[in-house]
Amino acid sequence: MSKRKIRSFSRDFKLKAIERMESGENVSSLSAELSVKRELLYRWRDIFRRGGELALRSRRGRPKRAEAVAMAAARGPASKATDLAAARRQIAELERKVGQQQLDLDFFREALRHIEASRLASDAPGATASSPVSKR
Repeated sequence: MSKRKIRSFSRDFKLKAIERMESGENVSSLSAELSVKRELLYRWRDIFRRGGELALRSRRGRPKRAEAVAMAAARGPASKATDLAAARRQIAELERKVGQQQLDLDFFREALRHIEASRLASDAPGATASSPVSKR
């Protein structure tokens, strides 16, 4: 089994590639020129958009504590605001779902009550055992 060498790219290389992508350069031709897969270019761009320049690391693996703190600080209150807005949207969606489930429960409770009431009427001696015939 042959081992593939994993290429690592510097932060500057990634930033220049992203800059060229953002300027409107064709990603396929940029990929061929830099000998980097298109998917990797898009991944770098997404990481850059989410975490800024510090998120584009030149090493593989988990960031050191200082880097992680710096990335969190770089994201700043804007990301906290978007996180808060996303959480509020999710809470509102869950509250809507709970309300819909409550309506469904009320409907089925009422339907069960009607069925049990009709069964009680037909349990008397001499009563018909089936439900009334539809007049359609």
